[in-house]
Amino acid sequence: MSSNLKKLENSVATIELNIPKEKFEEGLNFSYKKNVGRFNVPGFRRGRAPRIIIERYYGEGVLYEDAIEHLFPDAYQEAIDSLKIEPIDSPSIDILQIGKGKDLIIEAVVPVMPDVELGQYKGIEVKKVEYNVKDEDVENRLEQMRQRNARVVPVEDRAAQMGDIVDISFEGFIDGKPFEGGKSDNYSLELGSKTFIPGFEEQIVGHNINDEFDVNVKFPEDYRVEELKGKDAVFKVKLLSIKYKELPELNDDFAKDVSEFDTLDELKEDIKRELKEQYNKSAEEEMKENAVKAVVENAKVEIPEVMIDRQIDISLRDLDYNLRYQGLNLDKYLEITGKSKDDLRKEMHDDAALRVKTQLVVDKIGKVENITATDGEVENRLNEMARNYNVNVEDLKKELNESQINNIKDDIVYFKTIDFIFENSKIVDKEE
Repeated sequence: MSSNLKKLENSVATIELNIPKEKFEEGLNFSYKKNVGRFNVPGFRRGRAPRIIIERYYGEGVLYEDAIEHLFPDAYQEAIDSLKIEPIDSPSIDILQIGKGKDLIIEAVVPVMPDVELGQYKGIEVKKVEYNVKDEDVENRLEQMRQRNARVVPVEDRAAQMGDIVDISFEGFIDGKPFEGGKSDNYSLELGSKTFIPGFEEQIVGHNINDEFDVNVKFPEDYRVEELKGKDAVFKVKLLSIKYKELPELNDDFAKDVSEFDTLDELKEDIKRELKEQYNKSAEEEMKENAVKAVVENAKVEIPEVMIDRQIDISLRDLDYNLRYQGLNLDKYLEITGKSKDDLRKEMHDDAALRVKTQLVVDKIGKVENITATDGEVENRLNEMARNYNVNVEDLKKELNESQINNIKDDIVYFKTIDFIFENSKIVDKEE
């Protein structure tokens, strides 16, 4: 069998496969043996008619399809191996020549991994990013610690106020009829948290335990449930209990209770140090991202549409997964936003194309620079995965196949390559 690359443009290869007539004859015999039992030829019991009779009775082409299906995979694999191309999707085929006693000639058209023409990727100038820790940042962190360590105290002798935590029962009605999801027998709500529809929490303020009252609200026009958008609703509410948060005083005793430090000043210094580490890490990640963006902009690559479509598929699956955590799904999201899946795919196209290009460019740099994943790095990643999923690392290894291990290696190489790009970039001050 032989092959030649007829054309390669826009990352689509056109390959001509030549399968010798002798090989094609073998394919026809295979097809005959596979199908002889389903042919009904007068004068012969089913499955006993000779091939020559079947071809005369039904036509020579009756055996072609299975013969091609039998011969094509090996011929195609041999062609892509010899031509050193990397297909990224299934090929479409066209039969250029076929017939008994003739070579079988097939044209296969297939998208292939695009060639990346790298531009400058070393010495890229990246503007310095800095985030300074402010006093208010430290105070905000302390306030969060106070909130976590607050004591919840029942209230008996006053009405509800903003900031209180109330337990309520309620049922919602629209046009006098209850609606789905509008009822609860015991719901804990922090007044002022803006958890409920605008105006709901404010109308609880001033009421006492065991009060029963109406709360009148209007659902927002952009509310996530289509049937409720812009609708006026009445909630029948009963106030079951009132509690308030008693926040601890910020002093040395507080520091001793919530940390390993003896004084509030020491705790503040530790918070400042921790925030500085976080800010420095965020700044570095932002500079890495900017360095990679610059490198990608410098590169040239023609991206097959099939790669962009696959990335959009991944993005849609991720969106659906995240929506399910919010009690929605992709179909419900489309209904709420009034968009079609095609609309969403169009919106995602440019971002998907950039993601694909970034992956291709980073992968190419990794190959050019011979960046690899060491056994130790793979082992560390497996240990990290085992910790995250709370499983034994040896059990995890047994579950992973070769393809999954290779994906882990590729992931390691990808991020090592990003580190390489950043380490070889030039950090410049903003005013330069």
